[in-house]
Amino acid sequence: MSYVSGFLLAVPEANKAAYKAMAEKAWPLFKEYGCLSIQENWGVDTPDGKVTSFPMSVKREEGEVVVFSWMIWPDKATADKGFEKMMTDPRMKEMTEMPFDGMRMMWGGFEPLVTLTAD
Repeated sequence: MSYVSGFLLAVPEANKAAYKAMAEKAWPLFKEYGCLSIQENWGVDTPDGKVTSFPMSVKREEGEVVVFSWMIWPDKATADKGFEKMMTDPRMKEMTEMPFDGMRMMWGGFEPLVTLTAD
């Protein structure tokens, strides 16, 4: 069964190009580790909520945009091994400067429940 690693974070608007470049630079490594695809999504309609919302969840600050991303893996074991390899891969150390505040990043792993497509 496939496995999804999901991420939610706030990125300064001024860092959009840097974030995109970071994601594109990291893709070959993730692919090597077994990741099947990555989807990076720049928020354009993430309204503030009264009880909860995307902006509230990442404590979005003035001038920041919510980014919602996911990675598709063949299975959880491959994802776990891939993330473990990332922590020790010297190529990842070259990407140490993140264009966002990692302390406000949320992530989790998910098993797909329903997949519907227009195909």
